[in-house]
Amino acid sequence: MPVHMNRREAIALGAASIASLAFPVRAESAGGLAVPALLEHHDERLQHQLAAQVTDPQDRWCGGIPDQWGIHYGHAAAGLLRDAAAGYFHPESRFHASSELLARMTLAAGFLTRGQNSEGNIDLLSTNFNSPPDTAFVVHNVAAAAKLAQMNGDGVVLALLKEFLLRAGQGLVKGGIHTPNHRWVVCAALAQLNDLFPDKAYVARIDQWLAEGIDLDAEGQYTERSTAGYNAVVDTALVVAAHKLNRRELLEPVRKNLDAMAYLLHPNGEVVTEISNRQDLNTRGDMGGYWFALRYMALRDQNGLYASMLKPLEPGHIELARLMEYPELLGDLPEAVPVPENYDREYELSGITRLRRGRTSVTILHKGNSRWVSLRRGEAVINAVRFASAFFGKGQFIPAVCEKRDDGYHFKQQLHGRYLQPITDAGLLPVRPDTWSSLAVKREMSQVCRMVYDAHIRETNRGFEIAIRAEGTPNVPLAIEINLREGGRITGAEPAQDSGDVFLLKQGMAEYTMGTDVIRFGPGTCEHAWVQLRGAEAKLPGPSVYITGYTPFQHTLEFEMC
Repeated sequence: MPVHMNRREAIALGAASIASLAFPVRAESAGGLAVPALLEHHDERLQHQLAAQVTDPQDRWCGGIPDQWGIHYGHAAAGLLRDAAAGYFHPESRFHASSELLARMTLAAGFLTRGQNSEGNIDLLSTNFNSPPDTAFVVHNVAAAAKLAQMNGDGVVLALLKEFLLRAGQGLVKGGIHTPNHRWVVCAALAQLNDLFPDKAYVARIDQWLAEGIDLDAEGQYTERSTAGYNAVVDTALVVAAHKLNRRELLEPVRKNLDAMAYLLHPNGEVVTEISNRQDLNTRGDMGGYWFALRYMALRDQNGLYASMLKPLEPGHIELARLMEYPELLGDLPEAVPVPENYDREYELSGITRLRRGRTSVTILHKGNSRWVSLRRGEAVINAVRFASAFFGKGQFIPAVCEKRDDGYHFKQQLHGRYLQPITDAGLLPVRPDTWSSLAVKREMSQVCRMVYDAHIRETNRGFEIAIRAEGTPNVPLAIEINLREGGRITGAEPAQDSGDVFLLKQGMAEYTMGTDVIRFGPGTCEHAWVQLRGAEAKLPGPSVYITGYTPFQHTLEFEMC
């Protein structure tokens, strides 16, 4: 069965492969890792990659690996080279010194070289063309394979990859970037190239990018705040660059980011993604991409917190190639220090507050976001509590103000709607079609309607309480949406007609159960069944339970974490 790798998977698996001489041969365990199981997992993955590779020499994509849509990316071929080299050079791999595997590596290398343009760059067919950053991502893996060959004295494999790498280096010393993390991705790739084929031009280009300074804020977040994606990419890149260039100062931002991530973890190991500026916003993700940085830093600093954060990731995210290149990763981890589980922590720069109470986890977004609160009890997840009214087609509650007081967090938003009178200024008449919008401010307003929203979150003995108030213009339909993660069991709420994931909580309490975790919420009220109000944001994916009414509206919801 083919294995399809998207760009994020390819990036997350980016690594450097190294000599089997540094890896324990015929050992049952090393550094707390089960070596036979690790090798078996690696070899099975490699087998799937090989099964997906195009081998027809007449096919224009020969050597590549298609995704589910039949699109071929250099990232997948480079990942194959990295994993193939690890298997080829590890004595205990079933692919060790395989002539068939060498032939497949030759096909993959040819695919990559054919894909380079005259500048040495490749295309990412889904979005980026003549792309130095994507070339750098690919170099991470190809340089890994080359490093393994170099350290094992294998000139054949090294020669196989050298042309692509040197041409890519020419592109990277001149090429640009278009997102903040790309700077450090390029630096890591150039550091790898310089390690293989020393060149002052590589180091000079690295110094140019580093002169901008690492984009880490006072809260330990990089510019993109991509907790499930590019944070880990940057941490990995900085560790690689620090190691290859012997610039240990580059490890300091990694420490600060890992320290910050300890407070952005949910009880089930998922990370808070509500602060991201990238495509992982509001998605599910864990610390898997941080595996290399966590293990490297845990051992280098003898940091028990990093060891504790690392534990849930192994063995699933272990990379054989990393272990082979960096033998220090096989050291015994320090005694684990528990990840914080009881705290109130505000991140003013990121605009969130994090609350943890053991298996209970709450994220509060300060303002400017309709998903202003999410609550969890273990595996039971309320993705968001939102509300909106039908007020002039713009009634979605998006807090403009957030204040922390002794009794919790208070949110507020004010809206107005109006009607316009005729223009009486003769100099502006007749009104041309192209001046309608610009002349709106010249018109007298009438029938001005107002709406004031208030919300209040406070902690209780059983969980949390959310009070919602909307007043001003009367008789405006309103609906509260409590959006839940799919896969759980909902009781106490009634399915809406002709809908599989819309429920009405007409009275009493509802229960949402996922495994052994339960969140009870309510009481309900249901004055109407209109839940997708005009002007409200579209319903979120997954089941949603609604509470409805009319303004003036005041309702307090209890969330009991069981």
